[in-house]
Amino acid sequence: MTTIDNVNAREILDSRGNPTVEVDIVLKDGSVGTSAVPSGASTGQYEAVELRDGDGNRYHGKGVLKALHNITEIIFPHIKGMNAYDQEELDAKLIELDGTENKSNLGANSILAVSLGAAKAAAKSSKQELYSHISRSENYIIPVPMLNVINGGKHAEHSSDIQEFMIVPAGFKTFAQAIRAGSEVYQSLQKILSGKNLSTTVGDEGGFAPSLPSNEAALELLVDAISDSGYECGVHFFIALDTAAAELFDPNEKIYKLDCDGITISGTALTSTYQKWAAKYPIVSIEDGLADDEWDDWKEMTHRLGNEIQLVGDDLLTTNPSRIEKGIKSKAANALLVKPNQIGTLTETMEAIKLAQSVGWGTVMSHRSGETEDTLISDLAVATNTGQIKSGAPARGERTAKYNRLIRIEEKLGASCTFGGSDVYSRYIN
Repeated sequence: MTTIDNVNAREILDSRGNPTVEVDIVLKDGSVGTSAVPSGASTGQYEAVELRDGDGNRYHGKGVLKALHNITEIIFPHIKGMNAYDQEELDAKLIELDGTENKSNLGANSILAVSLGAAKAAAKSSKQELYSHISRSENYIIPVPMLNVINGGKHAEHSSDIQEFMIVPAGFKTFAQAIRAGSEVYQSLQKILSGKNLSTTVGDEGGFAPSLPSNEAALELLVDAISDSGYECGVHFFIALDTAAAELFDPNEKIYKLDCDGITISGTALTSTYQKWAAKYPIVSIEDGLADDEWDDWKEMTHRLGNEIQLVGDDLLTTNPSRIEKGIKSKAANALLVKPNQIGTLTETMEAIKLAQSVGWGTVMSHRSGETEDTLISDLAVATNTGQIKSGAPARGERTAKYNRLIRIEEKLGASCTFGGSDVYSRYIN
């Protein structure tokens, strides 16, 4: 009764108005698991391949009809009758059907939708919460939200070079308290921007996208907004950055172009800039601080800053166990950003998390800039105790859906869970 009986695949819209894949996995007992796949704007070159149609007559070439065809005509005949409870066997079959290292044959968006949909269907069949179905532990940690309140880079044109300026409400006892405080700071930031006659329009992830005189000006705004809300920097709130440095990097000249600051800078000098900012602001985490092939510079940055700041690999590691192993051996980075669509199956995602956690690295569950209403990453963060989650600003329905899901999970678990809080950053907080 728990075998896969049918598959329905459709083209839906993501939060940027682009098409993406949604799939229903239907089990023999009638249980249905529906999963939608997000899409990134700032994508690493080593991510699994997102299959698009390339037909200029539909969605400017971004349609996903090929992906849907692969699901219904190629994948489904091979997985019909498989047990949805055996996630590893199902994912191994999907990987085998594709036959490529980067999912370029069937498309990671096709494969992931099926993989996650099956997990949801199995959870429904067993009448379990998704996090409980996925988890092999009964000790749950509700993750600290990293709220992207100032958007830049590819998420917001004509704003800062750095892609994300995040507030991190780690100094609270519960997730509900933390997200409330984060929302209050977000609203204070809007008021401050308005008072300075700066734009309060928002970027892809719900954060404000003002045109600023420098990248550091964004840090000053965050400090002001935190203080204006009645909270203390370095106690209640910390700051995190996602530089998305690959988008600023000139591989020929080996320099980073910071147009907002009017400078070009080497990797070593950029690390020194981070060090200077960290001495002045309560920065606890920097994601993709350097480009994704600059392993020597990553090693230097980790050597210089790794005891003071969480250094998160996104484009560097792409949720890929083989690249994570290289990062561990190279001592490049000390934390992993987890994006299921970078690798393509639930099993591989969990393998990546387990590998990072086995050496004491931090783990951050992450959305994408092109999101859907699907809240799976919230359950997955709780199931795997990542301790941290990124889902954008505390605004826009596709972002708040993830945070609201965590509010409900925390309420349901009660004494069976703890909020990650400042313990997540104990190595970096004095």
